[in-house]
Amino acid sequence: MAISPTLLRTAGALVVVGAVTVAGIDAARSASGSDARAKLTLIAPAAAGGGWDLVARESQQALRSDGIVNNAQVVNVPGAGGTIGLSQLDNLSGQPTTVMITGTVMLGGIAINNSETTLADTVPIAKLAEDFEVFVVPKDSPIQNLEDMIEAWRANPGGLPIGGGSLGGIDHIVAGQLAQEADIDPAAINYIAYSGGGEVLTSLLSNTVGVAVSGFNDFRDQIEAGNVRALAVASPEPLEGFDVDTFIEQGYNVDLVNWRGIVAPPGISDEDRQTLVDIVTEMVETEQWATAVERNRWKESVLTGDEFGEFLEVEQTRITGILEELGLV
Repeated sequence: MAISPTLLRTAGALVVVGAVTVAGIDAARSASGSDARAKLTLIAPAAAGGGWDLVARESQQALRSDGIVNNAQVVNVPGAGGTIGLSQLDNLSGQPTTVMITGTVMLGGIAINNSETTLADTVPIAKLAEDFEVFVVPKDSPIQNLEDMIEAWRANPGGLPIGGGSLGGIDHIVAGQLAQEADIDPAAINYIAYSGGGEVLTSLLSNTVGVAVSGFNDFRDQIEAGNVRALAVASPEPLEGFDVDTFIEQGYNVDLVNWRGIVAPPGISDEDRQTLVDIVTEMVETEQWATAVERNRWKESVLTGDEFGEFLEVEQTRITGILEELGLV
């Protein structure tokens, strides 16, 4: 897939940001060999305000509230579908006091960026929950519903800018799947990539893009305030308390789920890995985490250790296959 010079310049800028941010990781993490229960750094491999950042900060609060970890902090390392954060985690080999939030987006980022480092190079800790994608437009948009969007898209696939997260990430994949379902060439759409949900929302509200796609929680406040209008949600079933039809209900077979998980650097001991699994297991059993799941309309879906590792292997193959089918890699 051809990538515009603008996107290449953006990617270059994100590399610089990632290189600078590693200093923050070095400053935040504990000394080598220290206990993750004393101090734990969570890398959110995207800019503040997006889905990974939200999961990291909800995790931070749950870990703190029940004293599971004495000092939990979040460091943002944005860029390239999370693969800059992934490479920084790989550089922390053997250090059990830093973990990283991951998910479906990163699998796409690995494939589309041909990343030398993959999730197979990390130590799987746990899958936490599933999140769901939503398409939105500004409140004053002439696009009133999904059919209006599809009609405008078919008339001029490149004339309707679609804003979302990184190239090859779940936002891009869902946009491509919807295009394919609507008999539009996925490679012909005008997809504009941003480093986090906050930037996607800003681009929509400034009319830089006509439609935006991201996780529900990136748009939740603006939907509730009436500043943006939701067109459809990519979930197998309707979301409780969210009065918007799914793509399936509207006749389009699009329901790709965005899961969230945690991985650790390579080279940690089995004992340290078990400590991290125990920490996350205790975290998801807290009242604070249960409240976060309900508030963010996530679906809890916990896998730990080797079971999560097997899931990652299968999921990477599946996501790469979808990208190939859509002609995006």
